[in-house]
Amino acid sequence: MIVSLRRPTDDRVHPVHREIKAPVSYLPEYLYREPLRVVRSWWRVRKLPAYAKARARWLKDLKRDPTPNRIRRFGQALVLAAELPAEVTRLHAHFLHTPASVARYCAILRGLPWSGSAHAKDIWTTPEWEKREKLAECDWLATCTRANLDHLAALAPAGRVALVYHGVDLVRFPAQRMVHSAADGSAARPVTILSVARLVEKKGTDNLLDALARLPKELHWRLVHVGGGPLKQRMQKHAQRLGIAERITWRGALAQDELLAEYRKADVFALACRIARDGDRDGLPNVLAEAQSQGLACVATRVSAIPELIRDDTGVLVSEADTVAFAAALQALITDPARRRALGDAGQARLRTEFSLDVNFERLARKFGLPAHEDRVLRTA
Repeated sequence: MIVSLRRPTDDRVHPVHREIKAPVSYLPEYLYREPLRVVRSWWRVRKLPAYAKARARWLKDLKRDPTPNRIRRFGQALVLAAELPAEVTRLHAHFLHTPASVARYCAILRGLPWSGSAHAKDIWTTPEWEKREKLAECDWLATCTRANLDHLAALAPAGRVALVYHGVDLVRFPAQRMVHSAADGSAARPVTILSVARLVEKKGTDNLLDALARLPKELHWRLVHVGGGPLKQRMQKHAQRLGIAERITWRGALAQDELLAEYRKADVFALACRIARDGDRDGLPNVLAEAQSQGLACVATRVSAIPELIRDDTGVLVSEADTVAFAAALQALITDPARRRALGDAGQARLRTEFSLDVNFERLARKFGLPAHEDRVLRTA
């Protein structure tokens, strides 16, 4: 079964969502909205043998993190512990911050083992004391980049953390041989640059716009940006100030099939990630792997785990916030279709062998103690 800490706010459903067979249960996002459910759960759970232990653990955490969020997570854990079917034998939390807190408290209450997956923001915005304690108590934790692995392994008992890349589903993003265009930035053959990113600080879209504004005026290019976010108006105004607004198409959030079409129409993929002021950062952005699955040459920043995917022979990396270097890298690829083709082909080939979803599904299945399964390993297109 799947348990969600909140109800979705987006009606958009991707094809993969329609394949989910597991029942989905929703915990109360805000305890005051379902007070009877919370009180009934507490009344049942308080009789469990481990209730005092779980409550003491939560109070210890609350003393170090006296926030409404911490109170809410214990309330959600009470509801989960009260409503969890008896046949459930393990809890697995996606994300190391609040979901792992709920799973941890519930696991204590019900006497169950728990494991988890850690990704990006949940790692870098969680205090060290909390990471250490969760890593000490969970059975195991999977994380999606080697940079994450190195950081978490230093805080955990030996062998507790495993590397499992997210991988790209090569059925949904078929790694077909790309028909590379001869676009070279001339008036007759303009280049399409694609960027897929939420409009938030860590994605560095303002730096990408600054780099584009540095390109020679005689180069002919257009940017297609996919993704919404709270900084959308600010980014659009920034593009206007830079004098490049007429070259940019803001597509907003797209369904998976629409996004795939954009990858296949583009000539270059660009992503200017950076570390946000609050420490938030990407792990290994899925969109870079998706772009490589379609044979696109990528320009990105040397942040977090991005160098694990993009190497000198499969793309171009520049230092974080170095808009001069980013512009130079873009210019070089815009004007050299042969190099774009070489980088795109090499990136696509490496992706198939090291970053496909199937390979990493099997790694995760083994962590759960599941046997190898032909249906899982034969999905690659």
